[in-house]
Amino acid sequence: MSPHAQTARSETARIADQLRRMYDGPAWHGPALKQLLAGVTEQQAAVRPIPNAHTIWEIVLHTTAWLRIARERLSATLTRDHTAEENWPAATGSWPEALATLEREHHELDSAILALREERLSAPAPASEPQTFYILLHGVIQHIAYHAGQIALLKKY
Repeated sequence: MSPHAQTARSETARIADQLRRMYDGPAWHGPALKQLLAGVTEQQAAVRPIPNAHTIWEIVLHTTAWLRIARERLSATLTRDHTAEENWPAATGSWPEALATLEREHHELDSAILALREERLSAPAPASEPQTFYILLHGVIQHIAYHAGQIALLKKY
């Protein structure tokens, strides 16, 4: 795509593109989340090589939760604080289920971003801390990058 064509795209399309790059790639910082998780076994995902640190599985569930929370906030009108259990869900079910849910939530947030009217980006998002939808969406993308780095390190153990 030419640089001119990219500037002609809407801001919501550019944000969705950044989300896709962070998840599917190519990501500027290194491997995208999906690439990092490719080939991770259930055993690798569940191991805790660093005491008091989260496992890959826990990080995937946490990232999935924030994709969902961000999507829900796009259509919410009232602030609802998430619970500790929502923020860091217990690693239950199967590892393939966790990956499938992550994939689904990524696609659902992507669709919600593309459906968002661009003028809403500067509106306050329903969150416990003051922020706009623009900040919320960029924040969730930055959040994925942070946790992708953790996963990359945990895979080395």
